[in-house]
Amino acid sequence: MPIRSWMFVPGDSERKMAKAPDSGADVVIFDLEDAVAPSAKDNARQMTRAWLEARLNTGDAAKKSKKDAKTPGPQYWVRINPLDTRMWQYDVEAILPGKPDGIVVPKAKGPPQLKRLIKLLYEQESRNGIVPGDTKLLALVSETARAANNISAYGRAKHTTSRLAGLTWGAEDLSAAIGASRKRDESGVWTDLFRMVRAQTLIAAHAAGVAAVDTLHADFRDEEGLKRVAREAYQDGFAGMMAIHPAQVPIINEAFTPSAEELAEARAIVELFNANPGVGALQLDGRMIDQPHFAQAKKLLESVSES
Repeated sequence: MPIRSWMFVPGDSERKMAKAPDSGADVVIFDLEDAVAPSAKDNARQMTRAWLEARLNTGDAAKKSKKDAKTPGPQYWVRINPLDTRMWQYDVEAILPGKPDGIVVPKAKGPPQLKRLIKLLYEQESRNGIVPGDTKLLALVSETARAANNISAYGRAKHTTSRLAGLTWGAEDLSAAIGASRKRDESGVWTDLFRMVRAQTLIAAHAAGVAAVDTLHADFRDEEGLKRVAREAYQDGFAGMMAIHPAQVPIINEAFTPSAEELAEARAIVELFNANPGVGALQLDGRMIDQPHFAQAKKLLESVSES
């Protein structure tokens, strides 16, 4: 199933965690990092583990009937604390018994830094009855200057390929790290630095063969703004987008779902090339289309057939 919306939920909020399955998000991320105060970290670990284990015990992960098979529930991921602290190890050891689908790695400085996490994951998966390699990673690659400077390395790395599900980026921490007093210009467009980081994340993810996930839209009340930036992200080649509020989820899901017109055009392109094998370029509705159009159309239709 294509993953469009990734929604953060504080790992120490029982009320918000209880509502998470009904949010419509493709991925729910229980956050042990920024959303949790230092004094509440241990409590958040235990709450998140208990929630995940309760899901397993009630069979929520597998109880969908054949009737509901086309509308599975969300995946459940956990954002741990940064790898340059000691807290991340406590996070992993605490939550792996709950068998999360994946882990979001904040302030990731580059592929080499992920090796320690991957090693611990293999150890903990074996201890907790998880198939080695099943716990995937989403790296948040831009939150420090050093991290942003290493984004392109993910597109060349080999040792993380089996674990890495995607790359995403964030503007808030990076702006604080470099002392930037603005992130967008007067028209609401990202300034040069943040456009560069966003573009690097997008191209590195595609080079690595993993999902490119766009950053969040911080003003959750700005629905029109979210509709615009989410659709632009889809058109730019991102596979999904982060959310910080349930109200953002349906907007993101709609933006990253191909329209009926897009699907119809893709089918027409595929049918035209299939009917004319060996031809490099053809005409469709008065415009020229070639092999890149054919490849893109097939990719779009394949993504829909997997959902």
